[in-house]
Amino acid sequence: MSEVTNPLLIGKGLPPFADIKPEHVIPAITQLLEETGNQLNELEANLQPTWSGLVEPLERLTERIGWAWGAIEHLLSVKNSADLREAHKIVQPKVIEFFNRFSQSQPVYKAYKAIYGSSEWDSLEPAQKRIVEAAIRDAELSGVGLEGADKEKFNAIQMELAELSTNFSNHVLDATKAFSMTLTLPEEIAGLPPSLLALAAQAARLDGDDKATPENGPWCITLDYPSYVPFMQHSRRRDLREKLYRAFVSRAASGEFDNSPLIDRILELRQQKANLLGYSTYAELSLARKMAPNVEAVEKLLEELRQSSYNAAVSEFAELKEFAKSQGETIELKHWDTSYWAERQRELKFNFTVEELRPYFPLPQVLEGLFALVKRLFGVKVIAAEGQAPIWHESVRFFEIQNEHNQAIAYFYLDPYSRPAEKRGGAWMNDCIGRARVIEEGKPITRLPVAYLICNQSPPVDGKPSLMTFGEVETLFHEFGHGLQHMLTKVDYAGASGINNVEWDAVELPSQFMENWCYDRATLFGMAKHYETGETLPESYYQKLVDSKNYMSGSGMLRQLHFSLVDIELHHRYQVGGAETPLQLRSRLAENTMVLPPLPEDNFLCSFGHIFAGGYAAGYYSYKWAEVLSADAFAAFEEAGLENEQAIAATGRRYRDTVLALGGSQHPMEVFKTFRGREPITAPLLRHSGLAKV
Repeated sequence: MSEVTNPLLIGKGLPPFADIKPEHVIPAITQLLEETGNQLNELEANLQPTWSGLVEPLERLTERIGWAWGAIEHLLSVKNSADLREAHKIVQPKVIEFFNRFSQSQPVYKAYKAIYGSSEWDSLEPAQKRIVEAAIRDAELSGVGLEGADKEKFNAIQMELAELSTNFSNHVLDATKAFSMTLTLPEEIAGLPPSLLALAAQAARLDGDDKATPENGPWCITLDYPSYVPFMQHSRRRDLREKLYRAFVSRAASGEFDNSPLIDRILELRQQKANLLGYSTYAELSLARKMAPNVEAVEKLLEELRQSSYNAAVSEFAELKEFAKSQGETIELKHWDTSYWAERQRELKFNFTVEELRPYFPLPQVLEGLFALVKRLFGVKVIAAEGQAPIWHESVRFFEIQNEHNQAIAYFYLDPYSRPAEKRGGAWMNDCIGRARVIEEGKPITRLPVAYLICNQSPPVDGKPSLMTFGEVETLFHEFGHGLQHMLTKVDYAGASGINNVEWDAVELPSQFMENWCYDRATLFGMAKHYETGETLPESYYQKLVDSKNYMSGSGMLRQLHFSLVDIELHHRYQVGGAETPLQLRSRLAENTMVLPPLPEDNFLCSFGHIFAGGYAAGYYSYKWAEVLSADAFAAFEEAGLENEQAIAATGRRYRDTVLALGGSQHPMEVFKTFRGREPITAPLLRHSGLAKV
């Protein structure tokens, strides 16, 4: 009977989120680990080195624990609570221990190797071969070849790294939450747009001041992006901008949430792990499962892009200083002034504000435009399917994707709004269920994929819909691009369907590709309609948006290259306890990658969750690597002619059948070449960024 009472034991279908409570976590995971461990022992004793005797039973074996753990991790990121955090913390080491044991199974590894050399090999499909090859490589990278003390040390490292990464992430969340700046006087809010005042009053109400209003305050400003960014762009109070900026760049860098010691320990353990596996640095280990062939290739690309963007960034800053001076600014520009003056210059140059566009981008309208685009490009329909799926918050929506024959082929959840108290910042796509051929009740069926799409835009406030900045529109398109690769896959093997088994530095291709369409005339005018009057965005704005797209693009590109180069350097050349601290290393690289050197207390590494708590360690360059691919892919549509509906549909179909359909069943370079007819080049990215050398 225990099956029914604990929702985490269901093991298939959509998780019943509302029923899952923190107290279910420990008993369910404990039970599942025990059952799965026993099944693994049994399987190891009777292994057949064939697809049906090894790969299929292994997938079934990890399915239920993967399902339960996926639901828990998802809730941890969208409905975080002290109890859930505590339960997760208790079972996480046991889960890692199990997956370590699983990935280090000698019998399983030897059976995979046997398939590789067997008579069956030639009859396997490309997707199956890639799954077997990836399993062999992943086993080797998981320490399957280690024995005795080395193996124990490796497993202890894995365990400690997982715990450090969770702690790092929680520290950033807690440090972000711990700081707030309450404003009570009219002069303190000079320059702030109404959307921010509404958000700040709402934050004050959540903080216990139930009388707070957008008009009269008090207003609570936080380090959460939807609050921090607009404040830095619009506040006329230089002293308050400075206070907020200093708090932001020193987040999680001192006191009880200090991540500095964690960084050193993480880097030290990663280096040890790489050495145990026979790599000289962690960067080399990281690249072993990526599209980029080696560190040199990564640094060569980053340097090529740096040379195209550094001088542009220097002259952009010089121009900004001149502009500020012309507006009567007498003090030399500091770090907390650049966003503010860049925003003023943008408004003057392009004669519009980011804020005045918001009313033209209510979420429902933007979704309509996005869905019209995917129909135009890929021939699929998206329809609302509310009420057909369990949700974790009342603002979450559910949708179905249908093919040209009106058959359901996939589903997705959309959780669009910021909830700083329980939901981590940023935006992401995750898989809830992956596409696969499975046996249910004795019959083979195709299990349809389900995606989670998570954003953090301003929630509807005071009866208005969620009015999005153009940047938030781009973010939604970006995450939907990830979702499309997960949902439009044609691969029937779980190990390579959707985003599974896609090299990390190719995974941003479909997402960054979608962002280009926000500047496509048909797409933009299809969705940009005023939420009150229904009036379409005036034509003059379209030109301004296109012109402003590359505003300060040298600085934007340089910022990403700074992160990428610091990340590679930390994981390839940094020596723990050597001559340099991570902070000094960053300052050294800043000389060629930042126009304004960082402040002494700027310790952005302490909140750099991407590389210390996410999957981007020695992989942050992936954004730029994939952007080269995505710009080149979009160029195929430009070459076909964006006004030519037939050509766009034909190119869209080819893109759907390659990039979106093939998932991890082929190497990304092969997938790209099949779509584009050649290897990628950097020219389209530099052209799209306005950085091409004319």
